[in-house]
Amino acid sequence: MQKNLWKMEKEQRRLILRATPILFLLVLPFFCLAFDFFWGNRIPVDRWMNYFSSTSQTSFNKTLGEQEFIKFHLRRLVRGEDRRNLDETGFACDRAVHSIVCVSDKPVRIDTTRNVTVYIPSDQALEEKETVIRPYAKQEDELKVISPVRMLQYINTTVPPACQYEHKVPAVIFSSGSTGNVFHEMNEIIIPLFITTKQFQSRVVLILEDYKPSFMTKYGKVLSKLSAYEVINPAANQSVHCFPGSVVGLKYHDNLALNSSDIPGGYAMPDFRHFLRQAYGLKFTHVSQITKPRLMLLSRTNTRRFLNEEEMISLMKEIGFQVIVIRRSKVVSDLNKFSQLINSCNVLVGAHGAGLTNEIFLPSGAVMIQVELIGTEWASNTYYGDTAHAMGVRYLRYKIEPEESSLVKLYGRNHSVITDQGSVYKNGGYRAARTIYLDQQNVRVNLVRFRETLVEALSIVTDWKGK
Repeated sequence: MQKNLWKMEKEQRRLILRATPILFLLVLPFFCLAFDFFWGNRIPVDRWMNYFSSTSQTSFNKTLGEQEFIKFHLRRLVRGEDRRNLDETGFACDRAVHSIVCVSDKPVRIDTTRNVTVYIPSDQALEEKETVIRPYAKQEDELKVISPVRMLQYINTTVPPACQYEHKVPAVIFSSGSTGNVFHEMNEIIIPLFITTKQFQSRVVLILEDYKPSFMTKYGKVLSKLSAYEVINPAANQSVHCFPGSVVGLKYHDNLALNSSDIPGGYAMPDFRHFLRQAYGLKFTHVSQITKPRLMLLSRTNTRRFLNEEEMISLMKEIGFQVIVIRRSKVVSDLNKFSQLINSCNVLVGAHGAGLTNEIFLPSGAVMIQVELIGTEWASNTYYGDTAHAMGVRYLRYKIEPEESSLVKLYGRNHSVITDQGSVYKNGGYRAARTIYLDQQNVRVNLVRFRETLVEALSIVTDWKGK
């Protein structure tokens, strides 16, 4: 009898041990969700959602219901005291170092007939409150070309304009007012737009202030991946729309960067790169998929030119690269084609400048060679070197010597422009330093030194073939 009891207890323990992992996996998502709600979203929901399949995530969102889904994701855009304000009043603004993002999880009316105005009902305030921001990611730039958006918290005595169009998903208002430079477009519009809206799974309507057809031509595929609805151009639309909630402004993390722990949480550079590959239908995920060493050289025609460019191209071909030279042309402005071309290369070479932003389309494991000019060390590393590391691209820095710079002929070898660049920034400020180091400087690359960098790049991209 005792022996039988012992066997039964042993069998029970065995069943409990088998069931424990399953119970843990079932409880984990609910624990994380509760933690997220009560502790201000300190654990990004996306991080634990990734443990489950996309089907499971879709099922999770369906169980929330449409209104709960909207409120849940709007709340993720604010934390701490701002989260409490949103819960109490239905309106709050996240004011960070760079960006301002204002959120309403109450039904709003958005009037585009003149300047864009968002009407937000308030059942607590004794008087109307108005908030005005320019919906641009880097607020410190104080760009006056960006049209302001008014957000009016109105009380019962105010009658807002009647709705002409009803929407079932929230609105996100942002601006494309400052465009024409790929670095600023990616840094201050596209990446912040991804950070702010990706979590809504295309269930938002984008309202594009300062609408430019050229911006839509260039980034229309990105916007269509973030919203399943037609983009609203306020200047052409001029009507009143009703939404279950709204977001005004875009969240900015850092220079060409995504911080997975920052609001709304969960997104990093690999996520954005995967998104771009889907949006533009890029063929190559990893450099090992490219059969031959293919190098793209970004050729500048005004400042920061390669004075011995033809010799550089000959050297690249001699080492074993197929070389594609990109000069200012229609292919650069047609990002749909240009992204495909860059993605087909395993090495990108260019002098410090906005064109290097296109490294974002390189396949993982590729190499970006930046020719670092005199006076550009901080910007070179911060804008393009750090970005390359974050997205799985190898970064090779070719720092020129003074004798390779045209500034030596202009100022002399012993001038402070050459010997003490920090003093130029300190005494003259950024604009004076920019005029010298970016607008006056060209380079004649030392081919003997540069060969070493090219050979290293070739070895990196061909080593994958044997792995």
